[in-house]
Parts: sequence; structure tokens; C-alpha cells
Amino acid sequence: GKWLIRGRGAHVAREASLTSIVLAAIFELFVGAYGGYFGGGMGFVLLAMLAAVGMTDIHSMNAMKSVLSSATNGIAVIIFIVKGAVYWPEAAVMIVGAVLGGYYGAHYAQRLPPIWVRRFVIAVGSAMTLYFFVKAYG
Repeated sequence: GKWLIRGRGAHVAREASLTSIVLAAIFELFVGAYGGYFGGGMGFVLLAMLAAVGMTDIHSMNAMKSVLSSATNGIAVIIFIVKGAVYWPEAAVMIVGAVLGGYYGAHYAQRLPPIWVRRFVIAVGSAMTLYFFVKAYG
């Protein structure tokens, strides 16, 4: 299959091996299972996977990450609703925050240089890792 990779204003298609596509799909299955249950840090893991399969444009990677995260979370939400495990007042607040944060985050991230976005993602991921490490073991 062909991957469409956007770089420096031009779209360049390159051939992805069947092996890399299958490995990415298997990896995404595990990330999806993890993300549907817990979700914390899933975006960072998805960005790492997309980089590993050859994507380099951070804006394209963020778009693909959003699609994959939306699919994962959408399926998880359906399961939680069917099981009656949703506390609607709290969920409504989170939904509004997620929609506003997702829209404005993407809106402003597209206007920033890719290196700034990449550094911000690395900084936030590192800070979250350190915070949860200290909270769990400190």
C-alpha cells in the first residue's frame, strides 16, 4: 500500500512494505485496547508509532493520531454506555472540555512551526511521565 506523507508543502507518496503495515496494525490493536481502557498517554504512543512507520510531518501525524484516538475512544464510549458505566453529569463536562480543547489545540498547533509542536509534545510527555513516576514510587 502507499502512504501519503506531507512534507514541505508537497505531498509525496512512498511505498510502505506489507510487513510495516501489518506490524503497525498489530501495534495499533494493542494501543487501542490500552487506550480504550485507560487512555493516558495514548497520543504519545500513537505519535511514536507513526514516526516508526515513516511519517515525519508533525501536523500530518497529529491529524492521524486524532483519527485513531477518536476511533478508539468512540468504540470504548459505546461499550461503556451499553454497560451503564457512564456518570452523565461528569461526562458532559469532560465532553465539552475535550471538544473545545481538541478544536482549539489543533487550530493553534497548525499555526506553529512543527519543531515547536514536537518539542511541546516531548516536554509534556516527559513531564507526565515524571509526575506519574513520582506519584507512584516517590
